[in-house]
Amino acid sequence: MDIKTLHDADLARLTTARTAFDTLATAFGQHLESWQHDVVDRLDRSRWTGTAAGHAQARIRLLQNELQAAHQEIGLVGRALHDAAEGFAAAQAHLLGALDDARAHKLNVAADGGITWDQDSGSADFAGPDAEAQARRISGRITAALTEADHADRTISARLAHLARNAGSGAGLDAATAKTDLAAADALERIPAPGTDPTGVKTWWDGLTDEQRHRMILNHPDRIGALDGVPAVGRDQANRINLRQGGQDLQRRLDDLGPAPKRFLGFAKGEPVPNPEYERWKSRHDDLEDKLKGVRAVEKRLNTPVDAAHPPAFLLGFDTHGKGHAVIAVNDPDTADNVSTYVPGTGARLGSINSDINRSDRMVAAADAADRKAGDPSTTSSITWIGYDAPQSIVLEAADGSYARNAEDRLHRFETGLRATHEGEPSNNTVLAHSYGTTTVGYTMRDKGLPVDNVVLIASPGCGVEHAEELRIDPSRVYAAQSDGDAIGWATAVDPGGVADNLGDDLAGLWGGGNGDHHLIHGRQTTVPDFGARILPTDSEGGHSDYWNDGSPTLTSMGEVIAGKPVS
Repeated sequence: MDIKTLHDADLARLTTARTAFDTLATAFGQHLESWQHDVVDRLDRSRWTGTAAGHAQARIRLLQNELQAAHQEIGLVGRALHDAAEGFAAAQAHLLGALDDARAHKLNVAADGGITWDQDSGSADFAGPDAEAQARRISGRITAALTEADHADRTISARLAHLARNAGSGAGLDAATAKTDLAAADALERIPAPGTDPTGVKTWWDGLTDEQRHRMILNHPDRIGALDGVPAVGRDQANRINLRQGGQDLQRRLDDLGPAPKRFLGFAKGEPVPNPEYERWKSRHDDLEDKLKGVRAVEKRLNTPVDAAHPPAFLLGFDTHGKGHAVIAVNDPDTADNVSTYVPGTGARLGSINSDINRSDRMVAAADAADRKAGDPSTTSSITWIGYDAPQSIVLEAADGSYARNAEDRLHRFETGLRATHEGEPSNNTVLAHSYGTTTVGYTMRDKGLPVDNVVLIASPGCGVEHAEELRIDPSRVYAAQSDGDAIGWATAVDPGGVADNLGDDLAGLWGGGNGDHHLIHGRQTTVPDFGARILPTDSEGGHSDYWNDGSPTLTSMGEVIAGKPVS
């Protein structure tokens, strides 16, 4: 597929062909009804018996089945042409949008996709100082549109070729063949609803052909990408489409905002008068910029060349609703021997994901180091799970347990999905959380349980339970860490929850100590003996976000737990 072919494609012809086949199918169906009424039903009402009657009835029944099969096959051609028109229209729209964007930035796109621009700052056609970055972005969009069109072309061509072979060989007159083809087409329209048990989703996915899966991903990336129980490779393909489309939508909305209005309306009593229109503009502007920052961070990690230090990444979830969500795995969790899910806390959102992705990379490296030390060739996948709406404000929101409660179903379903899609022997699964993320994990384990082998609670403000056994897991598999220098220990039930997430550890002195009974804002402190967790080593002077630093003993221990090795 090339730019000119997709750009000039006359999709009206596909629509015309689809309409023609739909008309043919309708007319054929009407003739079939007439045949049923005038021949089959009349024969059934007759009292004709005997050998000749038996042969005639059998032949008419066979012909009836063949006509019904042919009707179904004709209808499937129309459906295939409809899907072709939709697929090509989407790809063409993406290409035209990219080309329009190029013109707006004064970039010239050649027939082969190469992009050039005027670099003379004195020229009226000067593309600006960020032309190279814009060219890379637009080139990626063009490539994605061509790939999308090529995939649609191959997928639809295969479907039409299959139906044509059936027509030519007569297989399309076979009731069983037509039934199989119809069931396959219908399956594409019966995507499991959000919230469906992941085991059932996996069974449905396994029942699809490769062609059907490709079509699902192409036509319904938003639904497939969010469906727990779909294997990681399929979700990654769907969510890369969602990422591209989401980024384009965010950029369009940002461009549509236009320049900032005046910040102040004037002065009154010597003070500037704020402009409400500016405040609304800035709120929308900052939100879009923040999400775009997250999109760029995810794109950067996905597009990082794979080497020993940078394993492949898989995008298991993405949307821009609210503050935005993303779930990204380092290595394929469906084939890894060890799988860790990292749940970050206060402030977690799409725009903050870069540092969380880095933590997943570091945890994979730590687990690999533990395996090498033990002479174990096992592999590890670490997943950053920002699949919930985390509190964003320390004082106003982090003390509220509703964010954790609202995440329970999603986290439970995600972990269940990891078990459903894993290949081979069951993996050693760990859920590892930081700060308010431990509250989210704790609430979920307490109320629903999680199908994991280990849980690691880092810098917890409490996880909704008094004792480790309330997490529905062997307490010897519960690990916790909190450094002496971490101000989270001062987040008592009478203090603002999660104070350390963003305000810094120096604020600990403002409270002058805890409340004396080891209860933090969301439950008992996880590192005291009464809680019953196994304590991981820490840097005594480390702060709330220092557990993943180079040389951190906690990071080393995280790797050992994730890899299923004894903690040193």
